[in-house]
Amino acid sequence: MKIKRVLLSLCLSPIFLYGQDIQSPDGLLKVILKSESEKTTYVVTYKNKTMLEESPLGLESTIGDFSTGLTFLSESKKQIEENYYLPNGKTSRIHYLANELTVSYLNKNKDTLQVLFRVSNNDIALAYRLASPKQTHCTIKRELTGFNFPAHTTTFITPQAPSGEGWMKTKPSYEEEYTNEEPIGTPSKYRLGYTFPALFHLGNTGWVLLSETGVTSRYAGTRLSEGNQEGLYTIAFPEKEENGGMGDNTVTSNLPLITSWKTITVGETLKPIVETTSAYNGMKPVYTASQPYKPGRSTWSWILWQDESCNYKDQQIFIDLAAEMGYEYILIDALWDKQIGYENMPSLIAYAQSKGVDVILWYNSNGAWNDAPQGPKQRMDTAPARQKEMAWMKSLGVKGIKVDFFGGDKQTTMKLYEDILTDANQYGIFVVFHGTTLPRGWERMYPNHMGSEAALVSENLVFSQDFANKEAYTSTMLPFTRNAVSAMDFGPVFFNKRFSKQADKGTIRKTTDAFQLATSILYQSPVQHFGITPNNIQEQPEYVINFMKKIPTTWDETRFIDGYPGKYCVMARRFGSKWYIGATNASNSLQSYTLSLPWLTGKEVTVLFDHKDRSVGFKTAKIDKKGLLKIELENLGGCVIYSNE
Repeated sequence: MKIKRVLLSLCLSPIFLYGQDIQSPDGLLKVILKSESEKTTYVVTYKNKTMLEESPLGLESTIGDFSTGLTFLSESKKQIEENYYLPNGKTSRIHYLANELTVSYLNKNKDTLQVLFRVSNNDIALAYRLASPKQTHCTIKRELTGFNFPAHTTTFITPQAPSGEGWMKTKPSYEEEYTNEEPIGTPSKYRLGYTFPALFHLGNTGWVLLSETGVTSRYAGTRLSEGNQEGLYTIAFPEKEENGGMGDNTVTSNLPLITSWKTITVGETLKPIVETTSAYNGMKPVYTASQPYKPGRSTWSWILWQDESCNYKDQQIFIDLAAEMGYEYILIDALWDKQIGYENMPSLIAYAQSKGVDVILWYNSNGAWNDAPQGPKQRMDTAPARQKEMAWMKSLGVKGIKVDFFGGDKQTTMKLYEDILTDANQYGIFVVFHGTTLPRGWERMYPNHMGSEAALVSENLVFSQDFANKEAYTSTMLPFTRNAVSAMDFGPVFFNKRFSKQADKGTIRKTTDAFQLATSILYQSPVQHFGITPNNIQEQPEYVINFMKKIPTTWDETRFIDGYPGKYCVMARRFGSKWYIGATNASNSLQSYTLSLPWLTGKEVTVLFDHKDRSVGFKTAKIDKKGLLKIELENLGGCVIYSNE
């Protein structure tokens, strides 16, 4: 096999100096580190099959080059074990067990580079630690870290968008379409590489998901470069033009410095990809929560009623809708500062609270890095303005904010994210980010972080018929990619036939009503902004509305059942003792699937399914003695299954 040839070449090569390896606790996943006089590389195998071929390591900095001419200093191994609680995630109680390899090198200036690999079952985390006996700080110019895939690999990855492009110069914002089984090395749409997370299919060998975690104000958000024809993707830093040109596109920090962690999730099937907790493993809270932050469901007028709905009367209507549904929140979206007015907000917020509904307020992040006109503006970009605004919100009992339009991954932008989160925590306010970067471990690192967009999400159903046509396809892509590594503010569940307030205007919904219910399970975010409108209460059967009244937004467990990116997706999530299973079908024909649900063997379940007229049907079923249940999904359809005990 190929890996045997690689290892044999390591042993026979005349320039080979030394090598280390580290494997997962179950012994199936292995990293082989190879050091030569001019380079340091690594190989990843799973069950003795090559997942990543020889891939480069190292970085370049102002205190020297740490990619070539390194002298081996030492190595150490240890086991890491932690049990932690993630209250607002896809899995609440996590046991992390990994073996760690630390290899230390000296460069020509006698400064130290440590390469760290943490290998758990199906997950690898890779980072560098820099230290110097003489220097107090340094700038990292670039990382040389690479991921070298076998030639037969295909991709499900999103291109990096050009800086200052898009609506009102708000890109990059992680809102691009995923490739679908493109061969490695295919040029990206904008020739700027790809954003995390990135999913790779190695044919019959398995799957690899690449991502990044552990990014604070001490680092930048990175991405993948253009892949070459040999299958090598390397780490790229932000473009100079990001955030309107503000800030450097390198990383400067005091020493010792630890980089972000690059994560590599490996599996023969998609199960480890969907169920991974790699973004949170080994991360530590940056600060302590000032109070418990409550997850929940939210109504949201803007998504279908748009800008003109951000007025006092319409917000009262959606507050009443939230109260009727038993939802915790209403999101009062953009333009409230002008169309409602600061002077009227105290009475509107008090009205919501009188109905048992708390308020989330939208803000524009902008200082000077885009042309988005919506307000409130200049309230989040500086500490004095931000703290004054948050003190005002706290005095009124506002519970959360949604901050929009960031447009970059530079270290200075990561500092802005951290500053907003840190200040909000001091005032007892949770944060959702929109028009934003991928959150990199932030649900654990920042306890008031309640999710981020960082995907092509439901607002595009309103803006584009093409995206509305692909709604089912999107539901079978995001659970395996973007939503696999962090909470995603998609804004799901629509029952209107058109994505509009008017029944005869707007883009047309092509999916079934049961499909819409399934997205409340497939898309995970501790605060879910649902697209339901007041008319839906009378139009939908009672069992549909009751389901939407009870659906959780946080989960104790997540399990992959079946699926394939771009084709179909079946996922199970548990809240307490109750299981919820969502399934969607992206094809244009009726599909039948036999689901394996062994933990529910013999149990009675409720099934919300597709009628031929694309409305929601209701029935009970029993999981058979083999733990199997057969379902049928209409074209662009779906179903929901939930346990009755």
